[in-house]
Amino acid sequence: MRLLIALILPWLSFFTIGRPFAGIVCLILQITLIGWLPAAIWAAYSVSQYHTDQKIRRTLGSR
Repeated sequence: MRLLIALILPWLSFFTIGRPFAGIVCLILQITLIGWLPAAIWAAYSVSQYHTDQKIRRTLGSR
């Protein structure tokens, strides 16, 4: 679900993963029409990194 949000509203995905400053920067980038595509790519990458970090924390926490 977060990945879909990252593609449609990139700035909102940063707020869902707990990075509000990056969300504000992404919103400024998304306001420009040319900047929307890089903002969406950046948000999708950040969401995938967030999911990877969560998996690593769960794995290390269960030891």
